[in-house]
Amino acid sequence: MPKVILIDTSRCTACRGCQIACKEWNELPANKTYQVGWGSHQNPKDLNVNNYKVVRFSERLDNGVVRWNFFPDQCRHCDIAPCKEIGDGYIEEAIVQDEKTGAILYTPKTKGFSKEQFEEIREACPYNVPRRDEKTGMLAKCDMCNDRIHAGMPPACVKTCPTGAMQFGEREDMLALGKARLAALRKDWPDAMLADPESVNVVYLLIDKPENYYKYSVAQANIGPMTKQQFLATLARPFKAMKA
Repeated sequence: MPKVILIDTSRCTACRGCQIACKEWNELPANKTYQVGWGSHQNPKDLNVNNYKVVRFSERLDNGVVRWNFFPDQCRHCDIAPCKEIGDGYIEEAIVQDEKTGAILYTPKTKGFSKEQFEEIREACPYNVPRRDEKTGMLAKCDMCNDRIHAGMPPACVKTCPTGAMQFGEREDMLALGKARLAALRKDWPDAMLADPESVNVVYLLIDKPENYYKYSVAQANIGPMTKQQFLATLARPFKAMKA
């Protein structure tokens, strides 16, 4: 059964401990960042090849009251991953899924994707996650600390979180915990929801409307009458057919 990270945004204080822990564990270099001039405490502005996790800040007025929403953004490790479905059509096993954990992993083979192919992969992601290192050509994102999980440890971000906003465990247990927490929060936050719980392995509990967090806080796929899983599965068919 896949592992799940449950992120309860009601408990997130934007300390950014998870963001730093991710950089430290993955030995990612620092970015040159600037807070002055764009009106936000968020730093850096976006995910990049040196930041697999970014705590997003959203500030708004709600009936004259300033509301802050914090969103620790990262790869959702989809059960059916669009990036993998598209990538398989070009280079097999450049993007793989760990059977034990459910983590979606980018291998060194991703250097073989052209810029145009990368853009297809990125556009297919309903959460706008994949990034490309312009120096090496490799694709980069969160790997769910797959090495730590196999060693019996939780992801670094979960281990570091001081408020319990991040929990990690078996899918069934985490979804049960999320649903129980959701029921309690809805008494004060009627818009509270679990974001795409049936199709991803990083599940967010939101207490506000998704658009008040971040554009891609929930899947942005226009799926119409199909389920999300059906929609994502169709992405691979034209590419696999071409290879055949």
